[in-house]
Amino acid sequence: MYLARSEHNRSTGIKELSASLGVSESYLSKIMSKLRQDGIVRAVPGVKGGYELAHPAGQITFLKVIQVIEGRQHLFECSNVNSQQHRLLAEEPADHTDKQQEDKKQRDRQQKEMQQKEMQQKDRQAEPEIKPGASECLVKQIMDGAERQLFQYLEEHTIQSVLDAAPPACGVHKM
Repeated sequence: MYLARSEHNRSTGIKELSASLGVSESYLSKIMSKLRQDGIVRAVPGVKGGYELAHPAGQITFLKVIQVIEGRQHLFECSNVNSQQHRLLAEEPADHTDKQQEDKKQRDRQQKEMQQKEMQQKDRQAEPEIKPGASECLVKQIMDGAERQLFQYLEEHTIQSVLDAAPPACGVHKM
């Protein structure tokens, strides 16, 4: 937000940014490095150098910023796949052989890779379909649907949309 405010005026140095945001310079440098590597900000060299947005604020979504900073992993992972409850919700037999377990792990990895690719696509508008009897835990299906909706919401909101909606007194409007 701070960079968007000064987008047309000048670049902003790490010291100024860190003081404004109340975070350490070393922590902020790591974040800015990630944002620069992913093309969200650009470094401006020189005495009056610093950072500036690499694109107009209306083209930078919250999803993109969050994924660059936090990574592009799933928000929910079923941590208890060997529990009786998980097997019941996934309708799996309790007596898997080693081969069946390995096959399932392979399918799960492939399914996870496909889900990650799907989440990166912009077509996330369809309501998630809960499929009883599928080999995936029903709770995971629900959580994955919620994650898709969250990602869609974050994709729809840009830095500029927040600047436009913020009251003038909060100080995020361009100077």
